[in-house]
Amino acid sequence: MKTPKLALLANDPWLEPYADAINGRHQQVARKLKELTGRNRLFSDFATGHLYFGLHRENKKWVFREWAPNATKIYLIGDFNDWTELSAYKLKRIPNSGNWYIELPASAMKHGDLYKLKIYWEGGSGERIPSYANRVVQDEETKIFSAQVWNPEKPYKFKSKKVFFPKVNPLFIYECHIGMAAQEEKVGSYTEFREQILPRVAKAGYNCIQIMAIQEHPYYGSFGYHVSNFFAPSSRFGTPEELKELIDAAHQLGIAVIMDIVHSHAVKNEVEGLGNFAGDPNQYFYPGDRREHPAWDSLCFDYGKNEVLHFLLSNCKYWLEEFRFDGFRFDGVTSMLYYSHGLGEAFCNYADYYNGNQDDNAICYLTLANLLIHEVNPRAITIAEEVSGMPGLAAPYLSGGYGFNYRMAMNIPDYWIKIIKELKDEEWKPSSLLWEVTNRRKDEKTISYAESHDQALVGDKTIIFRLIDADMYWHFKKGDENLTATRGIALHKMIRLLTASTINGGYLNFMGNEFGHPEWIDFPREGNGWSHKYARRQWNLVDDKELCYHYLGDFDEAMVKVLTSLCNIQKYPVEEVWHNDGDQVLAYKRKDLLFVFNFNPSQSFADYGFLVSAGAYEVLLNTDAPGFGGFGLTDDSITHFTMHDPLYAKARKGWLKLYIPARSAVVLRRKKE
Repeated sequence: MKTPKLALLANDPWLEPYADAINGRHQQVARKLKELTGRNRLFSDFATGHLYFGLHRENKKWVFREWAPNATKIYLIGDFNDWTELSAYKLKRIPNSGNWYIELPASAMKHGDLYKLKIYWEGGSGERIPSYANRVVQDEETKIFSAQVWNPEKPYKFKSKKVFFPKVNPLFIYECHIGMAAQEEKVGSYTEFREQILPRVAKAGYNCIQIMAIQEHPYYGSFGYHVSNFFAPSSRFGTPEELKELIDAAHQLGIAVIMDIVHSHAVKNEVEGLGNFAGDPNQYFYPGDRREHPAWDSLCFDYGKNEVLHFLLSNCKYWLEEFRFDGFRFDGVTSMLYYSHGLGEAFCNYADYYNGNQDDNAICYLTLANLLIHEVNPRAITIAEEVSGMPGLAAPYLSGGYGFNYRMAMNIPDYWIKIIKELKDEEWKPSSLLWEVTNRRKDEKTISYAESHDQALVGDKTIIFRLIDADMYWHFKKGDENLTATRGIALHKMIRLLTASTINGGYLNFMGNEFGHPEWIDFPREGNGWSHKYARRQWNLVDDKELCYHYLGDFDEAMVKVLTSLCNIQKYPVEEVWHNDGDQVLAYKRKDLLFVFNFNPSQSFADYGFLVSAGAYEVLLNTDAPGFGGFGLTDDSITHFTMHDPLYAKARKGWLKLYIPARSAVVLRRKKE
């Protein structure tokens, strides 16, 4: 019997020359799935390492287990034994395996005790934090990290339903960082975020938060991307119970919570991390030249080892079940897909995705991770941060894809940077703008965004800073705006509206960018005197009605409200109505919503005609409204009626004539008859 063609190949005939590679990857996942689960076992039953390894309270005793095949001796050391190697705390090797264990009476340790492993191997020894440690803390004075016994008398009990099913069609994601969400010059906490920031997110209309830097990392300034302890929520921001309470509170507000999960690499640290866990530098990581990431100063997981798959897949399940995260944004997927990590690759044609440079083990892992996540929670959200454009990344496994729900539309922020830097305002072509924000595979959903969090870091610039630069400091008070400021305010709104209104999956905004946060992000480091001045968000700026920041924040809130007023806007195609690159005018519609842009920096147009469905149109949103920092050159209370044209009577279309001021955009809705 002939095997049916995978939908990925059937939907895209240009992939046919690479059918063997696509089928081969698909079959590799099927083989690995069978190998890991057997015939009748659920895949999620395999990913239970966190329930076996690490420290657990079981039947009024403590049980600890660790995978350390290269070890010769292991001791538990900590507050409970004065950090000495006592025989009572010596682990035993489980025969015919690389696993070690110890059972201790309940009195052997208590909640809050600090501990580590003292591991011996041929030719050496060292202290290590257990690989499955679920709580890791840093001593404020010595700066030393240790695992901590976490067994509170009153563990947090979720108030929301066991499985939260968010209404996220489409996704409006508020990307955030707990530590730098505080107004004060300090590290913010889970509790402060829950009390102070969640209400802002809910008011702004976002239905999902994407939290960065959850997994414990030794260096705060790594933005959470150099992870040491994969099962430990960062203690910088508070306790695991406080993180659970934050997630629970978000769910009660109808907000989904996804985390930035880092499985693309790990920090090199040996004492805090997995770098040389039991005297074997390759226990978790690739050997030879592939061990170290050439650009990130980190280590690359060996996705070909079943034990590593067990560790990473268990990590996915742990965050879903223990903390009730609604899914993940997988960081650094491009780096995982290619032996070259995508560095120096152009990715000009399909052949570049099937030229032998691909890490099939990593591709297999990512597919398995998506299968697992959606088995644990069928409505979980998975997003791939991937720049190369690998086909099938956000297509279902059964169709030949890798199973992500969404992929990041990373071309869009790159495009906005490029035209702001390289083109005069008079050279912005609406046809190119629309192409860039809608250029995507039809069978894969994407997350669109105007700018990334990387642009907010020291050494780069956000959109608002590229547009206004130093004038942000001197001309962002109401009544004192200069031409640079008014231009920046206008374009900031138009760029966001064009990006958000053309989504086919979701839209993402980084915390503070919605109101044009003026400062870059610079985490505490030696070069700035370990200051938190720039590792925070100045909410007072958007709250101050005398400053222009609130114009942008208010517009963003109104924009989200309009776009969510059309139920599941993404299911309606973006239909171009008109573009004229000479005039710099663009119009398109999604069902009954009509979007009109005039990117011309100096020329307004009166009675500009668009051929649309006949009827009456009301204004829902205007970037030129005074409440959003515009000039208020139109009366948006007027209902606009189309003009009859006998040539288009059968098609029930007419001419809608509008006054569209220079550098402005308007959203109209056709009234029901």
